[in-house]
Amino acid sequence: MEKTINISVYGSEKKCASCFNLPSAKETFEWLEAAINRKYPNNSFQYRYVDLYTTQTETEKKMAEFILEEELFYPVVCINDEIVAEGSPKLTDIYRKIEENQKNYLF
Repeated sequence: MEKTINISVYGSEKKCASCFNLPSAKETFEWLEAAINRKYPNNSFQYRYVDLYTTQTETEKKMAEFILEEELFYPVVCINDEIVAEGSPKLTDIYRKIEENQKNYLF
């Protein structure tokens, strides 16, 4: 049975000081969505972009507070609410975590 993998990208319109040469969090979100859908065209993913300063759910609020308190570089990429990458995400790390989640759903 295939389950949906939730992919969240936390960021802000304002770039963090160390990330000024990188794409915006929103651009990273769009790039990740396209890359993941190309690599895994038959899988079920739920994507969401979360602005750190306008969170909607309690989970989003807690994650945003953690990101800001710990001074993580954003965007921060989470798969099923687990931080996988921050700053400039690497597709290999994200693909590895997706594949781990896929294996967990098989059993």
